Amino acid sequence: MPVYRIHRLKENQRQQFRWAPHTTGATDVKPKDYEPAGSVEAANSYSAWFALKDGEDALKVGDLLESEGGDLLICKYVGFEAARWVLPEAKPGIESAPPAVENSRNEGAAAFSG
Repeated sequence: MPVYRIHRLKENQRQQFRWAPHTTGATDVKPKDYEPAGSVEAANSYSAWFALKDGEDALKVGDLLESEGGDLLICKYVGFEAARWVLPEAKPGIESAPPAVENSRNEGAAAFSG
């Protein structure tokens, strides 16, 4: 039976998610907005929801289930829908910075001072 990893939406993000308009297609989610919360063994996402619904660990709107293959499903009012991680763009490092341009006036001054 498949095992789903649970990712809980942080409480400070939950209200924002609740009031966001419903979107079609995969929902973009940011890893920084979620906390890992264990796993559940279930035949599918709805079986996982049903297994957890009466306990302290019940899935709430905005929580994620991640399949063993890495597919994400987000819990919404209408059921589960596809989601995908949105990772921040890597900031360019020193390696990708253009080489420093020397000041031509300093070069000229150095020639006269020597």
